[in-house]
Amino acid sequence: MARPRSVQAHRKVLEAASALFAERGIDTTSMDAIAEASGVSKATIYKHWPDKDRLCLEMLSYLYGLDEEVPVFDSGDLRTDLIAQLKYEPAQENREIRERIHPHVIAYAARHRIFGEQWRARVMERPRTRLKQMMRNGIERKTLAADTDLDVGLALLLGPMLYRRIFISQIGDKLRKDFEQHVVDAFLAAYTREDTQKAKKKIKIKRSRQK
Repeated sequence: MARPRSVQAHRKVLEAASALFAERGIDTTSMDAIAEASGVSKATIYKHWPDKDRLCLEMLSYLYGLDEEVPVFDSGDLRTDLIAQLKYEPAQENREIRERIHPHVIAYAARHRIFGEQWRARVMERPRTRLKQMMRNGIERKTLAADTDLDVGLALLLGPMLYRRIFISQIGDKLRKDFEQHVVDAFLAAYTREDTQKAKKKIKIKRSRQK
């Protein structure tokens, strides 16, 4: 059964906008260009999106699959859950266009403060919230130190992921292999409780002696 014409037009506008933003950047892409590329009249576009920022924000929601139900990673093993969260990628069919458009979005957000705040709230807050909850769980379960700084922890976990996304075309397979595991291990090395670290070392030594 075919989708209603208005739904098809809506999708065409989002896809045309994402392609043009990825190719030209956001500042240099006009609503006229989006209308021409999508085949949807500018009047219809403005009916749904009063300005380019609103259109760009919805386009990002579409690319990042924000309407998808996100799995909850809570196996009881903090390392496993953190790695799974960092690896989780909604709307995988949009991965290539996301990687191309991400540097443009960061640059645009730096120049347009309100857009940047709205973009971070819409796209970035969900993984931030989930990672913070994982860290809280780690503190409650006495895996992480009680004085673990959640904001610094987020920076340690998400900073490298953003770096990889921005420089994706400039880094090799060696850096990308098991990247999430390395990031999580660096975080855990900084914040795992000292007594937990000692217990793990004892188990590791015992296992090595049994081999």
